[in-house]
Amino acid sequence: MIYQRKINYYETDRMQIVHHSNYIRFLEEARIYVMDKMGLPYHKMEEEGIMIPVLGVNCTYKNPCRFDDIIEINVKIKEYTGVKLIMEYTIMNKTTNKLALVGETKHCFTNNDMKPISLKKVNHQMHEIFENNYKIKEN
Repeated sequence: MIYQRKINYYETDRMQIVHHSNYIRFLEEARIYVMDKMGLPYHKMEEEGIMIPVLGVNCTYKNPCRFDDIIEINVKIKEYTGVKLIMEYTIMNKTTNKLALVGETKHCFTNNDMKPISLKKVNHQMHEIFENNYKIKEN
């Protein structure tokens, strides 16, 4: 699934390129967007007492993005077990037509007390949505 956005001036640094830390925010924006499109708005999950904390982030920066560039973030479910979720990302700079970043985020599912849970056991409907979107990626 693709998420598109424009680079804001405040996201750049003194070298006039996007500061590396902002890419992590872009990944989160894209992940939340994709979950909405899948029918899993994050606020709904929180209302159900389900959290998806980030356990790790891995990014490889390829080419810089600058103010006013348009980027497209392709988001896919790389792995889903019901307990663990790994999302993979590719950021393309549509203004320059260059690959800007490849990365992934690792997550787990927890309750409000941050205790790990199995989404399959806690909310089978949400589990099915993740499972079906993961199968799309596998095929």
